[in-house]
Amino acid sequence: MSAGGRTLVALLRRFAGGMRFPQLFWFTALLFALDLVIPDLLPFADEILLGLATMLLASWRVRRAAPGAAKHCR
Repeated sequence: MSAGGRTLVALLRRFAGGMRFPQLFWFTALLFALDLVIPDLLPFADEILLGLATMLLASWRVRRAAPGAAKHCR
């Protein structure tokens, strides 16, 4: 693998590392990519929904405790 490819993989892993559900994000992103390739009966409806779901999962970050806040077990 080239140095640029390793850098891209490292950036993607760091991006996914801060997510709450990184496996669910990657699964949804893979479904979105496959859905773009496979033709369907209702054009672009499912692509839009899967794209929005992927963006929603990408925006859910791990919550960080405020400085000085006590940690609670849930």
